[in-house]
Amino acid sequence: MSVLLTLCVVLLALATPGRGAGRWEPCTDLRPLDILAEAVPPDGTAVGVTVTQVQGARGLQLSAAAPHDLSFPASRIFFRCDLFPEEFSIVVTLKVPSLPPKKNDEYLFTVVAEERDSLLLGLRYSPTQLHFLFLREDGARAWQTRVSFRGPALTDGQWHTLVLAVSEGSFSLTRDCGLPVDIMADMPFPATLSVQGARFFIGSRRRTKGQFTGLVRQLVLLPGSDATLRLCPCRNPELALLSIPPILRGLTGKPEDSEVLKYPYETDMKVTLESRPPCTKAEDAQFWFDAGRKGLYLCVGSEWVSVLAAKERLEYVEEHQSLFTNSETLGIEVFVIPGAGLFVATANRKTTSAIYKWADGKFSSYQDIPTHQAQSWRHFTIGKKIFLAVANFEPNEKGQEFSVIYKWSQRRRRFTPYQRVLTHGARDWEAFEVSGEHFLAVANHREGSDHNIYSVIYKWSPGARLFEANQTVATSGACDWEFFMVGPYAFLAVANAFNGTSTQLQSHLYVRLGGSFQLFQSFLTFGAADWEVFHIGERVFLAVANSHRYDVEMQVQNDSYVIDSVIYELNVTTQTFVRFQEIRTCSALDWEFFSVGEDYFLVVANSFDGNTFSVNSIIYRWQGYEGFVAVHSLPTFGCRDWETFRTAAGSYLVYSSAKEPLSRVLKLRTG
Repeated sequence: MSVLLTLCVVLLALATPGRGAGRWEPCTDLRPLDILAEAVPPDGTAVGVTVTQVQGARGLQLSAAAPHDLSFPASRIFFRCDLFPEEFSIVVTLKVPSLPPKKNDEYLFTVVAEERDSLLLGLRYSPTQLHFLFLREDGARAWQTRVSFRGPALTDGQWHTLVLAVSEGSFSLTRDCGLPVDIMADMPFPATLSVQGARFFIGSRRRTKGQFTGLVRQLVLLPGSDATLRLCPCRNPELALLSIPPILRGLTGKPEDSEVLKYPYETDMKVTLESRPPCTKAEDAQFWFDAGRKGLYLCVGSEWVSVLAAKERLEYVEEHQSLFTNSETLGIEVFVIPGAGLFVATANRKTTSAIYKWADGKFSSYQDIPTHQAQSWRHFTIGKKIFLAVANFEPNEKGQEFSVIYKWSQRRRRFTPYQRVLTHGARDWEAFEVSGEHFLAVANHREGSDHNIYSVIYKWSPGARLFEANQTVATSGACDWEFFMVGPYAFLAVANAFNGTSTQLQSHLYVRLGGSFQLFQSFLTFGAADWEVFHIGERVFLAVANSHRYDVEMQVQNDSYVIDSVIYELNVTTQTFVRFQEIRTCSALDWEFFSVGEDYFLVVANSFDGNTFSVNSIIYRWQGYEGFVAVHSLPTFGCRDWETFRTAAGSYLVYSSAKEPLSRVLKLRTG
């Protein structure tokens, strides 16, 4: 940028409401300007504007307003400088109707020089394209330039957030925090576009023809930077926000004597009475009444949120069943097979693991499967196929190190071997889906005495109907994989436990970009045994279970097992996970997140305190500002893994013991 333009951009930012006069900031820290809020008064007195709630979000219906009713002079925000910034972002959140193929384009906003009625800048869309328009001048000659983005797929009846970023002749469009579409235009955006005597028009080009007929929730100008860096990643990218006008932040209109709101308000609402229905985009903003629990729930995003329910609270935990297993159990997996029932698979230390089926309020033996010091099971589905993968830690009788994927046979009502996979001291499987493709990641712990080896991510081949190696990842004594999504971004965290000399090492978080997982962030961990991801509202957390401190150069002390495990929270602004809370644990091997009513809980598998395996595992309850607070202490013996499940009779926890052939099922008593 030129010095003059930089000065103008900074002065523009200083004009933002609430900014301190005379405060100078670099262009990378400029504040967003809420264009929509400038045009629509906070009390909702704009003529012809309707507040409408659709799919859980409020927006403004502008089509009934006259163009001049939704406009304001550019001098209101450009009062210290007449030049439009050369580098900027425009953020718009909208829901557009389905336009007929031959219908004229609709304008989202324009900046018009009133005296000569010329369009200086604008944004409009058609059924297949989004167009960014701007005026270029060369002496006495002026011409309009158009940059068009094809196929942003806006007319699907859903909310979408678009970010148009302009910088040095480059134009970039990002939809819902997805991959940007970049265009290098022959004509760059002008460095000296004057807006003196101009006016902003919202939803039009100063005339009725081409008026915007959809809903708009956000229209923001961010000078000097790419707004996607502030918005993404985001849990709900279709509604990612920089700023919305006060009229949309809540129903500020209050009934007067006539009991009529100051502005019209509409909402789409449906009530469903049945067992838990799906909560997808199709059901967004719809209600579900749970007759059994006598609760009313609202579909928000992909979760049913309690609106009106009898308060269900966890009162105490009681033992429900002692589940005698073939040998010590290193991992458990609870899953449901449609039409067959609820099952739990135990990964047993000796040569036989087992599957148990829930019947008459308890688990009973159902199927034995030969394994080789099994560490964990992972249940997953691909289409109608149901699989169960076991991580074998030791080689078989022939000295071969194989883990096995089993497939459910509908005819035999049993799991049968489907595919053998070469592994090395396998500790964990993680199954996940990205963009319709299915993956299976194995945590290889060690090969012989070498802990610094590769773990492997396999991809399902629909043609071969097998898993094939897709990517290798360098790991150190890997114990666990954890997959999760944040908006459109896929993440995979690995728990590295030992590098051959020390348990104090980096565990890593990877993000999938360009068809592979790439390093996103590293965490200092101590014998990391497990990652657990969970959401509370819009907040995203990631908890690591640290098992112990060890280094060949130091003598192991008893308190090396009594250390802090850590909960991290995603900071959207810095796009990193930051420390949220440290919890003292005793050789923690697993975290499990669950909820009861409107309360959230974490239970930790404490396994050893340096002296005994008979230590208490703890349930922590979410207390908001205080974080997680211990509320229940559970006697356990060499606890290795926790799972939670729910039946018609209530909610349960089940834990495995790595030191005795006995797992226990606990019932959560509520009141």
